[in-house]
Amino acid sequence: MNFSTSSELSDRKKNEALSRAISMFEPISLAQMDGVKLMDRTDTKFAFKFEKLPGFLEQIMNYYCVLEVANTRVNRYNTLYFDTDDFQLYLKHQNGKLNRHKIRFRRYVESGLNFFEIKFKNNKGRTIKNRIKRDDAKFKIDRHERRFIREKTSLDPDSLKPKLWVNYSRITLVNKSSRERLTLDTNLNFKNDIADRNFNDLVIAEVKQEKSSPSPFIRLMREHHIKDGFISKYCFGVISLHESIKKNNFKPKLLCLNKLIYR
Repeated sequence: MNFSTSSELSDRKKNEALSRAISMFEPISLAQMDGVKLMDRTDTKFAFKFEKLPGFLEQIMNYYCVLEVANTRVNRYNTLYFDTDDFQLYLKHQNGKLNRHKIRFRRYVESGLNFFEIKFKNNKGRTIKNRIKRDDAKFKIDRHERRFIREKTSLDPDSLKPKLWVNYSRITLVNKSSRERLTLDTNLNFKNDIADRNFNDLVIAEVKQEKSSPSPFIRLMREHHIKDGFISKYCFGVISLHESIKKNNFKPKLLCLNKLIYR
């Protein structure tokens, strides 16, 4: 006889509610989504409890399609981030500097696609992403990635080392009437050689737009008094796995996160 704990039953009910909500959306394929890649965009981030997600999805289902890959609408992402030994890329973000970079390998599990990516946040607050297709996500930056880094940044490729994995499950929604994508990340996991942390009750939402325009999801967040401004998953991961690292400028956001996670 199998016995389930109350926690397992609760998790099962949450996942069933999420599956029902996602099933109500019209699907869109990877090929159809090519026109909404938004490699030059503005990003608006939110964080809220997982239990709220099915209800939020039901309220916006008429405005968005959902990405479906290999017959699944919740897709897994494995992302390996690179930084210097003393975390200079992280610290530039912590210190509030713009014109900053993130360097990473990203594996799209269901589609089998892998990319080496460079994200650049410019001094106008726009996010510009460049990437090259790779056979796999690797622990080593080879000559192709070195050349790509030198072409797109002033960074020294030899100074960059693999620092942590950021893994999660993602629901991707595409606005039916404007150039907007909405990503909803769950089952967040941070991992390096010595630590492994999970945040299963947290949802990280990100609205990505070519230019500022009315967003049904942003309107929904305002109606529920959920403020934008979540820190990046990479920075959250660094803080989660390295307790002694400098994080003063992130403390207000971390306090809000702690209230979400532990209340």
